[in-house]
Amino acid sequence: MTTLLRHLLVIFVSLSLFSTVYLYTYPLAHGCRFPHQEPDSNIPAPFRLLALGDPQLEGDSSIFKSDNGYFPSLATLLKDLRFASSQRQRLYITRRAVYDFVFQDIHRAVSAYRKRLDLWGNDYYLAHIYRTIQWTTQPTHVTVLGDLLGSQWISDEEFERRSWRYWQRVFWSGKRVEDEDMDGTHVEALGNGKTWEKKVINVAGNHDIGYAGDMNQNRIARFEKFFGKVNWETRFTLPSIEAKDGEVSLPELRLVILNSLNLDTPAVDPNLQRETYNFINDVIMASRPVEDTTSATVLLTHLPLHKEGGVCSDGPYFNFYSDEEGAGVKEQNHLSSEASKGILEGIFGMSGNLNAPAKGMGRKGIILTGHDHEGCDTYHHFPSDAEQGLPKWRAKNWGAVRLQNQTVPGIREVTVRSMMGSFGGNAGLLSAWFDYRSQEWNFGYSTCSVGVQHIWWSIHILNLITLSLLLIAGMFILSDYKMPLCSPKVRTRRSDVRLPDDRRIGQPYTTSASGGRGQSQNLSGNKLKQRPVQATKLG
Repeated sequence: MTTLLRHLLVIFVSLSLFSTVYLYTYPLAHGCRFPHQEPDSNIPAPFRLLALGDPQLEGDSSIFKSDNGYFPSLATLLKDLRFASSQRQRLYITRRAVYDFVFQDIHRAVSAYRKRLDLWGNDYYLAHIYRTIQWTTQPTHVTVLGDLLGSQWISDEEFERRSWRYWQRVFWSGKRVEDEDMDGTHVEALGNGKTWEKKVINVAGNHDIGYAGDMNQNRIARFEKFFGKVNWETRFTLPSIEAKDGEVSLPELRLVILNSLNLDTPAVDPNLQRETYNFINDVIMASRPVEDTTSATVLLTHLPLHKEGGVCSDGPYFNFYSDEEGAGVKEQNHLSSEASKGILEGIFGMSGNLNAPAKGMGRKGIILTGHDHEGCDTYHHFPSDAEQGLPKWRAKNWGAVRLQNQTVPGIREVTVRSMMGSFGGNAGLLSAWFDYRSQEWNFGYSTCSVGVQHIWWSIHILNLITLSLLLIAGMFILSDYKMPLCSPKVRTRRSDVRLPDDRRIGQPYTTSASGGRGQSQNLSGNKLKQRPVQATKLG
């Protein structure tokens, strides 16, 4: 093995080991963990939600397809030549086919294979995020906050193919939530076994079912077939306690999954919109009184609530279809202020009215959304006396208000940054725990990022190079220590053979007169064993 190869092995093996260990333990290297009940405590929260945003699995719909394969110019060449009427026309057809093959077909084929490789790598990059975070942080629940796939316009066949990739590659160890867990109001004890660790709570996004202007029954049906219902809730309880009023209460954490994409109008399908509003009303009617602090709500939806421009990366934006196309909502960045108000005052019961139950402070909870790939962390609050001239509900950056003593109704909304490679492969870590002293639920949120997808690609390419060098080194070692299959022939030089003095060149042999058999003697005069020789005259 050459010196150069030894040096290369030392360098590449060292880099591979270091980078691979980092890649598969990056949450530990970055100190990623779910917030604990106490800052210095190692006791994990009973509810730990791994929140992932907008994976947007693309497909091969953007890849060039032809009935004649990747090289259509060559596929039709013989047929075109057969029907050519002259030699000049045949020459033109040939030259044109060669030109298209070199400058179009080859480029399209390379682009198609590169796209397929990119899709394959992106699937396993996303799978790496899910698998590594789940292994190192041990969440109790997992959610994907919409835009599971890359387009609502794809065919049913393409939707099924991407759904297969979603479950068999990205979330291969996860599974869809069972229908019985989504029907009605499902209630179970929090931490009752590990039944929810592998279940993936899927929220419908605009790239899955469309906005209000293009959402239809077929898109809802195919989403619910592969990923679960678009509107449902479930509840988790802790052991009963004695509440502040002396009654026995069961601390409850509600998980509400809401399709917010057709809350705003116009909607192309009023029946679907009506179903969403009916679901919200059912949630409100089934809620505990706002005075009951032992209950809290975690709302999971795709569209962020309304905010003024400058608070987050995406400002308020609406676009509508033309009247000929139905005039429905075509695109939006946030919910409208009216729809946001309905959620804040309806589901969470906040009003700011001092004469209302709980003085209008509403219910405890937190909102997790997707859609804005950059992510955002805000606090929606009812304005104080100093802000009465501003709109009724306002949103501020969470960092600016987290240390303030809030005396007005408000709730935190976290727009989870996308887990796509171009946004750093982000994951959100939400903890919820019940404070038995204050008898209310508390929440904590942190993030964890692996980095852009090029890091994942580079480390795996580095490992392939290192493996190749190890194979080459192994071949050198085997060739150096290869044992012969049979004993080698010993080649002896003529000068190494020592002949007796009477048989050296230049001395005649002696022969007997009786049989022509000669006798020779050594220097000491001892007789040697006689053997027949052929008398030959030398010289």
